[in-house]
Amino acid sequence: MRHLPVRMARWSARHAGRAIAGWFAFVVLCLVAGIALGTNEATTKDFWVGEAGRAEATATEGGLERSPTERIMIRARSGELDMAAAGAAARDVTVRMRSLPEVESVAAPVRSKDGEVLLVSVVLNGPELEGRTNVVPLLEQTAAVGADHPALVVEETGSPAISKGVNDQRDEDLALSERISLPVTVITLLIVFGSVIMAGVPLLLALSSIAAAIGLSMVASHVMPDAGVGTNLILLIGLAVGVDYTLFYLKREREERARADGRLGPEALVELAAATAGRAIVVSGLAVIVSTATLYLATDVIFSSLATGTILVVAVAVASSLTVLPALLVVIGRRADRLAPRRAARRAERGMPARAGKPETGRVFAALLRPARTRPALTLCLSVLVMLGLAVPALGLKLIDPGRDTFSRDIPAMRVYDRLTESFPELLVTHEVVTRSTPEQAARVKHALEDLGRRAQADPLFAQAPKNAKNAKNPVDPVDPVDPVDPKDLTNPAANPGSPEHFHPTVRTSADGRISVLELSVPHPAPSAEAIASLTHLREDHIPATVGRLSGVETAVSGDVARGRDYVSHESDKLPLVLGFLLLMTFLMTVWAFRSVVIGAIGVVLNLLSAGASLGMLVLVFQGTWAEGLLAFDFLGAIASRVPLFLVVILFGLSMDYQVFVVSRIQEARQNGMSAREAVVEGINRSAKVVTSAAIVMVTVFGAFVALHLTEMKQMGFCLAVAVLLDAVVIRLMVLPSVLLLLGERAWWPARRPGRVGRTQEPAAGPLAEVG
Repeated sequence: MRHLPVRMARWSARHAGRAIAGWFAFVVLCLVAGIALGTNEATTKDFWVGEAGRAEATATEGGLERSPTERIMIRARSGELDMAAAGAAARDVTVRMRSLPEVESVAAPVRSKDGEVLLVSVVLNGPELEGRTNVVPLLEQTAAVGADHPALVVEETGSPAISKGVNDQRDEDLALSERISLPVTVITLLIVFGSVIMAGVPLLLALSSIAAAIGLSMVASHVMPDAGVGTNLILLIGLAVGVDYTLFYLKREREERARADGRLGPEALVELAAATAGRAIVVSGLAVIVSTATLYLATDVIFSSLATGTILVVAVAVASSLTVLPALLVVIGRRADRLAPRRAARRAERGMPARAGKPETGRVFAALLRPARTRPALTLCLSVLVMLGLAVPALGLKLIDPGRDTFSRDIPAMRVYDRLTESFPELLVTHEVVTRSTPEQAARVKHALEDLGRRAQADPLFAQAPKNAKNAKNPVDPVDPVDPVDPKDLTNPAANPGSPEHFHPTVRTSADGRISVLELSVPHPAPSAEAIASLTHLREDHIPATVGRLSGVETAVSGDVARGRDYVSHESDKLPLVLGFLLLMTFLMTVWAFRSVVIGAIGVVLNLLSAGASLGMLVLVFQGTWAEGLLAFDFLGAIASRVPLFLVVILFGLSMDYQVFVVSRIQEARQNGMSAREAVVEGINRSAKVVTSAAIVMVTVFGAFVALHLTEMKQMGFCLAVAVLLDAVVIRLMVLPSVLLLLGERAWWPARRPGRVGRTQEPAAGPLAEVG
């Protein structure tokens, strides 16, 4: 591995045209292959987890799985609802929906208790996750009915419509994040390089790496299904690391160019950059890949999709830095060499002095480094105390699985959903009790489930109406939407006495009598304490007292609340395994890179400090209400369950980026004969500006996600931005130099102090002995 970056750079430098053409051919090939194969999207069964997953698997086996369902609400545009007009609209909806191939069935309309809303439920064909693509024709027909009945408001909601709305909003959000992050990235690169061409190279390679990774992720989805989040992460991580890797390489090449002062050609300069920054990029990329791969241990389709997207885009970004980047630098270098005499002549004619090289560290960085350099012990103590103080709120971390009730109300289907659940609170949450038995027990099981339904109805958590529910005398009446109906019947409760079975405990049994499903409604939103308590009562009290007493009967509970609770529990159970492997792999990667056990231990501790502080800030901001208006999010009282585990893994990988580049410059200084103290000061000075510039790019990219609608994405973007900022400023400019200055040569144990070596020699101790 030590010689590979140099050999690749040498070949690319000597065959620049082929390397550039080959890279863009590779990008096109990846995209073509991905488009040709398409994306293999995860199915419902890929998301099954815990008891809820077992219940859904059993129900599916019996043909009783949950179907995607849409709800069409009909209400007056103003004043009281004209039931005759509403009945006509309901008939129109039913006829239109039954004519669609996407529709399996249409239920009879149901009137709300206050008599202000008429509801038509439509079941779609196909599995639950396909509803978001099949729902488009239904939305079009609903809009058409509304246009034909201008005195009424005809609107639609349901899981398919909400899922489509969330996807549309996510696409708009991603476009917004690009509009925010790309200009700031360009400006940062212009400030760093002072050249449009040099600023454009990192952006070009980052975008081409993203394109290639998206194509490869589509191919990879046929091995590991795509959960619909991989592309988002490829864009997020790809722009950050793609620009960073190119930035490190470019800065080192310019450094070598300034040092050579015209004595070396572009090919030689590229080889020198590859021998230092090229190797650091490889090790850094491997560290991110290895860290991210621990997400596979969570055995969760979403984390696997996130891991695959991150690994692919990081691997492609590393490949671009080792192949096409040297070729581009040679082409740009040759052009610069041809123009150099003319520029020098023009400056001489104008009496202008030759340009002096910019100092490695400006006043700001010098000021930030001064405390560690002059008082390392005090700086270390204060910095660590600050980081620990920021981490304290993380002790109060609460997790929630963000479901339908937490989505942004900017989505039209969510606003309709709020109106739906206000009129029909029984549609807020459904628990599904699934049983498996022998056909001979079918009658006993059904009787026990009916008993369970009666017990649940007597439980205040199931029967109590929410505070905003309206009381009315009219019962919920079914109406036949197809046969001619006397308008008087629509307003007369006696015309259809009783309540429909649709909103009451019902037992469905498979054709072979082995599997039964009981559906129980709960008038509380899924994230609420009441809904969670109802699940606990159901699992721990009602089931053991009824169907749980039957021998040989398997019972499991699924539904809106059970899915979320079991998912959070599953992640909590996997957290120690993932975190343990993450710490181990980070330690081993650092020891392998620097041949120092002490440096490895320091890296793990610093990464924990950075991750802990950022998680503490996340809890402080998003588990309180004080920042709701500032960051435009809806208070959930908890953190999205996927965020902490994912962030810790990604943060460890990204922190390794900075650690590799900073510590490798220090090691290089030692390799060139400096004392331990001199090497720390020299390495930090030489890396501070480029590391901080790279951090600005990352903070911008991640910070742009705070402007998005989805609270989960806001939390991810905020935490990543804070972590990178703390890592680049506090950890790399204060804590790390203080520790290394205090330890001196002991920091490199068990490696012995290297002797002075030439710049062109291969390193004598470890793969990064000359990395910069």
